[in-house]
Amino acid sequence: MTHNLKKTFAVLLLAIFGSTILYNCEPDPDSLGEQLFNNDAAQGNEISYDVVAYNYNNNDSIRSDAARLINGLNESGGALTVGVLGAFTEGNFGMQKASYITQLRMPVDNFDFNGANPKVDSVVLVVRPPANTISNTYFFESDSLKTNTFDKSDFPVDGVATAVSIEKKTYPVRKYGKIGGASKSMKINVHEVTTFLDSNNDIFKRSNVSVSTGELLGSGVFNGNISSVSITKKSDNSVVFTGNLGYRMKLSNTDFFQTHILDKKGKPELQDASNFIRYFKGIRISVDETDKYLYQFSPNDLQLIMYYKYDKVDNGTTTRPQTTLAFNVGGINAHIGQYEYNRGGTPSANALASINTDIGDAKLYIQGMGGPSAVVKIKDETIAALRDIYTKDKAGILSAKIRVYLDPASWKNTNSTEDRRFAVNPMKADGTVDFSKLAFTSDLLAGLGLYSYNESKGYYDFVVTKTIKDLVEGKKETIDGVEQPVTNKPLWISAGTFAANATGNLLGVRNTTRAFDMNRMILTGSSDKTNANRVQLKVTYATKK
Repeated sequence: MTHNLKKTFAVLLLAIFGSTILYNCEPDPDSLGEQLFNNDAAQGNEISYDVVAYNYNNNDSIRSDAARLINGLNESGGALTVGVLGAFTEGNFGMQKASYITQLRMPVDNFDFNGANPKVDSVVLVVRPPANTISNTYFFESDSLKTNTFDKSDFPVDGVATAVSIEKKTYPVRKYGKIGGASKSMKINVHEVTTFLDSNNDIFKRSNVSVSTGELLGSGVFNGNISSVSITKKSDNSVVFTGNLGYRMKLSNTDFFQTHILDKKGKPELQDASNFIRYFKGIRISVDETDKYLYQFSPNDLQLIMYYKYDKVDNGTTTRPQTTLAFNVGGINAHIGQYEYNRGGTPSANALASINTDIGDAKLYIQGMGGPSAVVKIKDETIAALRDIYTKDKAGILSAKIRVYLDPASWKNTNSTEDRRFAVNPMKADGTVDFSKLAFTSDLLAGLGLYSYNESKGYYDFVVTKTIKDLVEGKKETIDGVEQPVTNKPLWISAGTFAANATGNLLGVRNTTRAFDMNRMILTGSSDKTNANRVQLKVTYATKK
């Protein structure tokens, strides 16, 4: 998507500038740059420079609360949320397990359950996928859709056995990891949380949070598919039930909901939301396995529905109709994506234990959900050399890109069709990330995009045209109200991409999909100078004739 935006922007600029020459007629080089060119179409001299590329350890931790589980905004401004469930183990990154923790609330304060003597019939948890978009596929629709239609003569409708027709449509979710055979099924558990989820405490905003759990509320086997159900009466084709797309799991521990919810009718525990979230502190959704797959769901579309009966008295006659109570599981509740890792003895663990910030590392390990990132540092002597060409030869920099190759020998994830995505941010000059002061690259702000991908040759070109030009040409920047020359900052490359609204405008520099990005990539690093595919800076420039 970023690549397409970049190409579109370039075409627009070409239309605007028409026959504009590559550099000005004045002695100074021009300052347009890569936006006038489509990748390798630029004419001029290309020169390569070595850079320092090394791994960056995020300590398998990331902020993963509700504010960071946002993939974007819909047309009405509502948040599109994404969470991850599952577990996957492989030889390079080890084990990664994703669970989900959330508070829940009663639909209204001091709920009266419609009448006396309420008794639980059943409780269902519904886990739904996010809606598919042009850029994100969460479940497969067309070729993989299976429809099953059957009749039932004794389906209960208002307590009466009724002849109905049931249509069930089944879709496979998009999986990251082992996707075939026996690997399709995972056991999903739902536990009571016994730790108060204080959303004002930073501890409860991070993926490595530890919480205590109490009773098991229920378990179910997820076979990798989600379904929608429609039930209609045979007599008049009226719809009696519609189950929207998702995975429905019946929670077997109905005694818990009877004693903890229904039997508390009129008591302080249900009086208001503040009391309730300290009494029933939340639920944790997790999987038993450690080596299956990861898949994404929509946290704000989770449903926890309790079906129950109560005494209804009409004209002296008592009946026991069934009704439902839908807990509020989304919205303002505390939400945490909880991630666990076991990297013991893996290449990624070895690489993270021996990071070399001077010459770089041989391989770069990048992983979403709090896993490692990579850093690329352009050498100060490279900027000096380019400045010398700029000054002496009146050179105009046409494009600059950091070329990074996928490492084909050690990692080829053939089990997933998930797209690789990256976010790029300038770091502090000392090579650390100040998350409170993260910034977009000057190239992205100028509309040049982040990167392009050459699929046939297996490399990514990260755009640094304006970054290099600003350094070479001695441009100024304002930091904390003080104007000073632009400094040479390392670039932090992480998994995920920047979240945007429905019109494509980015939500903010800290709003990325890294907290729920399931990808992991191994790239060739910079330490082996004999490797033609090592990370390098590619600069194309032209000199005035």
